[in-house]
Parts: sequence; C-alpha cells; structure tokens
Amino acid sequence: MRVLLLTHSYAPEHSPPQRRWTQLIHSFRTAGWDVDVVAPVAHAPHGRRILPKREAGRPFRSDKGVNGEVVRRVPYLWHKTTRIGRLIDHLFSAGMSIPTAAMCRRPDVVIVTVPSLPILGAGYVVSRMLRRPLVVDMRDAWPDIARDARLIQGSAKSLTERVIIAIQDRADLVVTVTYGFARTLRDRGLRNVATVTNGVDIDRLQKLDPVPLEKNRLDVLYLGNHGESQHLDIPIRAAALMGDRVRLTMVGHGVKRNELKALAASLDAPVEFHDPAYGPEVMEYYRSADSCIVALRDDWKSFETTVPSKTYEVLSVGRHITGMVRGEAKKILEDADAGHVVQADPEALANLWRVLADDRMQLQVNGHGRLWVQHNADARTLGQSYINLLAEVAGGGPHR
Repeated sequence: MRVLLLTHSYAPEHSPPQRRWTQLIHSFRTAGWDVDVVAPVAHAPHGRRILPKREAGRPFRSDKGVNGEVVRRVPYLWHKTTRIGRLIDHLFSAGMSIPTAAMCRRPDVVIVTVPSLPILGAGYVVSRMLRRPLVVDMRDAWPDIARDARLIQGSAKSLTERVIIAIQDRADLVVTVTYGFARTLRDRGLRNVATVTNGVDIDRLQKLDPVPLEKNRLDVLYLGNHGESQHLDIPIRAAALMGDRVRLTMVGHGVKRNELKALAASLDAPVEFHDPAYGPEVMEYYRSADSCIVALRDDWKSFETTVPSKTYEVLSVGRHITGMVRGEAKKILEDADAGHVVQADPEALANLWRVLADDRMQLQVNGHGRLWVQHNADARTLGQSYINLLAEVAGGGPHR
C-alpha cells in the first residue's frame, strides 16, 4: 500500500493534526506501507518560520520523516495569528499542495485531514486528478462548527457548507474522531462513515505520582490552544474569585491569548501565562499541577460531538481533570472517573475549586483515567483500525 496524506500541519510542528498523524503513520510504516506527506514548511503557530530550514523544510523539497515517510513541503505565507491571516495562508498552501501532490508516486489512497477547509478542497482535486479513492479525516465537526462560530456569513456561508457536504458525500470514506459526529453525518444520509478516535501511546507517557494531600494552594493547569473554542475567560474569572487560594497556569498560544492576559491583569487574577511547551517540559507542568482543565465552550452545539485532543494525554498521566465540556467529552470524563465536570460559569468553577482545595482527597483519581485510555484510546489499536479501513477502501471501494 502507498498512502498520500495532505495536511496543513505536520512535524516538526506541534499541533493536533501532527500528533494524530505522527501516531497513525508510525502504524502504517510498521505495517510496511509507503507514505507520502504533503504539508507546508513548518511555521505554526507563529505564522512564520522560526526553526532552521533543515528542520522546517524547504518548499518543493522532499525529506524523510521520523517514521521513514517522505515529506514534501509546500510554501506558506507569513501571517499574523488572526482568523483571516490563517485562512489566507491555508488557501495559498492548499493551492500549492495540488501540483506538489502530482510530484509524488501515484498512491493507492489519498487522505486529507481537516479542519483546514482549503486543504479539504485540495484533497478532493488531487484524488480526482490521480483517480484514486479519497478518505476525508474530519478532526472537527465541519460544517457545524463554522455555523456555530459564525466563521462565514451571508451567501458565502451557504456555499461553503454545500461544498463541505458535497466533498464528504463524494469521499470514499469519511473518518471522524468522535462517535457523536459520525452519528450526525449518518443522520444527514451519509453512509461512508467510520470512527477512529484520537489517542495516545500510553507507554510514552509517565504515570505521575499522586498530588500531595497537604498544600496551601490549589494549582490548576490549562495547556493548549488559547482560542475562541475554549471560553478561557471563565477559568480566569474563577481564579480571580478564588484569590490566593488558587494559582492558574496557562500554557500555549492562540488568537485570544493577548485578550486573556489583559483580562487577568484587569481582574488582578492569580494567573501565569507561559509559551507553548513540548516534550519533557510538558511533563513538568503536569507534575506541578493538582488539576488540569479540559474546556470547550458550551454555547456551540457542535461541541456536543467534539473531544479536545489533550483529554487523552491528561487521562494518561493520571492528573485530576476539571472539565468544562458537554456531550461526548463529558461522557468520557465521567466514564473514566478522572475528575469533575462543571458548568461553564465562573462562580460554579470557583465553587468546585474551593471544594478541591478544602478536600484534596478528591484530587486522587487513582489511575482510572489511564486504565480508560488503555481500553479505549491506545494509539496502536487505533492505528490498526485505520489500516483495516484504508485496506478496504483501496481494495474494494467505499466503506458502507
């Protein structure tokens, strides 16, 4: 088997699509498959290249990836970390991906991973150009999320939704990362749908020692994107209500980060902001935390079928989770018995943190989350599931 993947973000960048596809490609390569990846020169999340060229890649040059895959880079546009800046950059790179894909050896199957909408269109064009089956990997609930976020207005909104749905319908297989969104698509009449959730290689994640039972402050960590989807003003306001009984550490990057820093300063909230962390540094943040926030805003219906990718990592390391989620993500946290789910309201969140600060026994989650991941989100098992689906698509047409 030879697989061609089109993505808007890939290693050495650190991002949800990079994490998912590094794991899956490891499984493909272990199975003896050849993989070509078409991706922009590494420049996220800053909108510009900060890595040396030998690491970030050069336009139209191919390099070997960490698993032996061939990575072909396309150019990008320098942009500010704004919604419109990212869109223009994605449009440009998606356009460049089409001729770059034509330089690859003809694959048995073409995969395109979303939520970058421009790359979705590029993947469709490439699959038709090469006359090969198309697999659409839907990591977010599009087009539902675009409607909730009001990303597109007026007649363009209707056109964009129709294009997304048309490509989903024409794909040989649509893979979702949640079972809820798969049900949503089937309810719309789509039959070529399967689910391969996000996951982690649990052997690479250390199970941390329990947090101390005696401590004069509750340390809460948020590690991830500081964007529109997370409603991170709520934990900042909750921290302000708690005062010196809590310290909130926020690690990451995103379009809302400057606003959040300004809000914390205006409220004199006990919040520390840190740049994105990777590798061993991430584990140090987890080790210092008493509870970790997993959050999605509750006023977007599409988030009922969305699970933040960091959920599985936090479950694996064995830290208590403060969950501000609904739907499928809420059910995972409840089934894993790995923390508390709370209403997305500053006072409700502050009340929960007061309880945890007063009774630190409730922070002891006893490895339940790690056990849940072993049974439900192990990267190797998920990789084999994807292999089975792709073999079926390449060998016998649509997965129905």
